[in-house]
Amino acid sequence: MKNLLACFVLLVSLGVQSQPIQVLWLGNSYTYYNDLPGMFYNLALSAGDTVVYDSNTPGGTTLQYHATNAASIQKIYAQKWDYVIVQAQSQEPSFPPNQVATQTLPYARLLDSLITDNDSCTETIFYMTWGRKYGDQSNCANYAPLCTFDGMQARLRDSYVQMANDNHALTAPVGMAWQQSWHTDSLINLWDADNSHPNAAGSYLAACVFYGTIFRKSPVGIVYSPLPSQATNAHLQNIAYHTVFDSLENWNIGAFLPEAGFDFSGDEATKTFYFNNLSQNFDSYKWNFGDGNSSNTSGVHTYANAGTYTVSLTVFDLCGNSDSISQTFTIQTSSGLNDKPQSQFSVSPNPATNLLYVTSETNYNWDVEILNALGQPVMHHRISEHSTAVDISSLSSGVYWIKGRNSVKKIMVINQ
Repeated sequence: MKNLLACFVLLVSLGVQSQPIQVLWLGNSYTYYNDLPGMFYNLALSAGDTVVYDSNTPGGTTLQYHATNAASIQKIYAQKWDYVIVQAQSQEPSFPPNQVATQTLPYARLLDSLITDNDSCTETIFYMTWGRKYGDQSNCANYAPLCTFDGMQARLRDSYVQMANDNHALTAPVGMAWQQSWHTDSLINLWDADNSHPNAAGSYLAACVFYGTIFRKSPVGIVYSPLPSQATNAHLQNIAYHTVFDSLENWNIGAFLPEAGFDFSGDEATKTFYFNNLSQNFDSYKWNFGDGNSSNTSGVHTYANAGTYTVSLTVFDLCGNSDSISQTFTIQTSSGLNDKPQSQFSVSPNPATNLLYVTSETNYNWDVEILNALGQPVMHHRISEHSTAVDISSLSSGVYWIKGRNSVKKIMVINQ
């Protein structure tokens, strides 16, 4: 998935369109009714976002159908997609868990494997559908949860979330938005006359959920709607917004994108600071230390002068997504980080061979961490007395950093 926050900002002042996203829909009549892909296209366009899409939505088709159908497979491999939206037959994910495990989940896995085989950066979205208005009466006698809308919806939710979690994929929680809308205002009907398929309002609610899921922007206030009632439009937009954004973690939305984070500690006496990369979902990174120096390897940096510095960390994945975070701190000449004493411990000898002595100037029973030149931890040791011997005989010769009690010391190790 491309970096949505960067790619889908409407550049009104420059008079250019945003970069289009590529979406493939694989479903059945629940997608085909009211032309949900076209409705989503128009909704996004109204908000200044551009979509290019294709679809394969024969009525009544299952995940097994799409995983083995030549037309669906051909469309998957036709180009690089940003998203492939996968919708099961309306009943199959609501059946008992053991039945879903054998008849549905394997084909969800197969479809996702085909999608990622075509392009590992494509995001699979499992389209959570809704329960029938009065439950699935044709199967109610054999499985009680299907006797009501809420019971059927609970099973659909569990199965679709499992598909997404099993496949490192997203869930579009359309069915949960239906449930919230129905319980909030039952006068707004979402079902067609058969109490199964969506009417125009139901499809519009689905389109709004997909807008929030894909663009991670609110659908509230978007002008486009096929419905005549502004009150109904506002209701459905708000339901979609809260369903998606109140529970992003439940639907894995944004869960697999890079997330930058770091903490730091330092020794003002030497002006050496250790920046600890706490980021997630990244393949590479770059430090900017705020003094004109940068690094894409080591998070250890020595400053030439006292002063105030803003350090930033940017992390990247292989799909072109990125995230950045910055922190500002001040190096003073007379006091340590956060006004603590300049030195919390000392080390000797330096250079050291086999044994390094760490002397605490305050109290004991705390840990030091030894880092290699890249800032990677290679050893931990407990400081239990005034001068504690640390066995460094296992370390190769080179430059290391010893970190503890808000201080970082540079040491040279010379071992045979």
